[in-house]
Amino acid sequence: MFASAENVLILLCLCSLHPTFGQDCPSRQELQGSLKQVQKLLSAHETTCLQSLRNLKKKINVLHSSAGKQTTKTINSTCPKLDTPSNGRKLGKSHSAGHEVHFLCDPGFELVGSESRVCQDSLTWSGQSPVCRDINECASSPCLNGGACVDEVNQFSCVCAKGWAGATCQSPVPTFFITMTNISATTAAATTLPAATTGPFVRPSRCSTVQGTTHCTCEPGYTISGRDSYTCTDIDECELFHNGQAGRLCLHACANTPGGYRCSCPAGYNVTRDGRSCKDIDECATRQNNCTKDHMCINTYGGFQCVRVDCPKIPHATYVKTSPMRCERNPCPVDNKACSQAPNSFSYHYLAVVSNLSAPRVMFRVSALRPIGDTLRFSLLGGRQARRHFTVQRSDRLTGQLMLVSPVQGPATLEAEVEMSELERRVQLGRYITKVTMFVSPYEF
Repeated sequence: MFASAENVLILLCLCSLHPTFGQDCPSRQELQGSLKQVQKLLSAHETTCLQSLRNLKKKINVLHSSAGKQTTKTINSTCPKLDTPSNGRKLGKSHSAGHEVHFLCDPGFELVGSESRVCQDSLTWSGQSPVCRDINECASSPCLNGGACVDEVNQFSCVCAKGWAGATCQSPVPTFFITMTNISATTAAATTLPAATTGPFVRPSRCSTVQGTTHCTCEPGYTISGRDSYTCTDIDECELFHNGQAGRLCLHACANTPGGYRCSCPAGYNVTRDGRSCKDIDECATRQNNCTKDHMCINTYGGFQCVRVDCPKIPHATYVKTSPMRCERNPCPVDNKACSQAPNSFSYHYLAVVSNLSAPRVMFRVSALRPIGDTLRFSLLGGRQARRHFTVQRSDRLTGQLMLVSPVQGPATLEAEVEMSELERRVQLGRYITKVTMFVSPYEF
């Protein structure tokens, strides 16, 4: 456009200055038409330039505004701090957008609210604030025959009424007596007859004679035995109630004592108030453990475990720990297909259970907080041992659950991996691995 306009102007100037070129110069009418055409071209070019300048100015304003918003977001790009629930724990320290925080309750308390919360792009937390609520074991009135229930952490004990005993006051206290006939006695008299032998397991009986009939009784925990009607011997409650209809006298070990008995518990347990049951000692909460700073203490029934969560090493992909129990994959290069097919995250969970837990039973649930595909698929990974004891079922569209399908005799440690895959028209969008480790106690109470 510039070249044609310039040629027209040069020709006009030559014709004006050198009339000798007149025979070669166009007519004035032709020159006016050419000038009008040049004027139109210049006007169009001016309009195009002005429009380009306006578009460029708009883009600069948008970039300037975006830079300002980005600066504000960088300054305040975290969600508000979450408090640790009373009688519970909080797992996860990062409050940045996209990160997740998990909540656990101490033994004897149940979680009300969200088990995990995610910092959303709006810098607000998903779900509801969790609360650890005390489990009231006395709500079902387990104590019988007028016994008073005492709620304890993760269990209960019964204070039995007079004449009753047992974990739920289900067993009557036995009364032992003997009646003897003494023909020569005609008046009432009360006396304590001497025992043939003495010792902690032998006591003299207390007898009274009324109109020729002698009644002898023993102290609680003793009974008249054999032919010697004047001697009381200790009752072995451990043997007497070992296989009774009301169950064992002690839930673990029973030791007979003069006139009574004493229950004991294995290492890692304490005897409860009722003197019969056993309750676990939380070595992690009471700091009775030797776990180092780079390990996490997991309380188990009768003991504890020191665990260390290390992010997996997978070819073509790298992972970073975003919380004590979670590792997430770093961004993949655009041309690295193997990296994009690796799991997006690994999460680790540890469960403590007693031996011979009844089955089938739900042990763990895996859910998608923000699904991006049209289908979720859950599957069980691992070898023969995992498939022998576990299976994975879907409870609803967004949740899969790890099921225990056969009881496990402790002590044992079982591991299972649950994979959750997101699909869009059968094309995989992401994979998430949840590793569950179950510590099985050798005891059943």
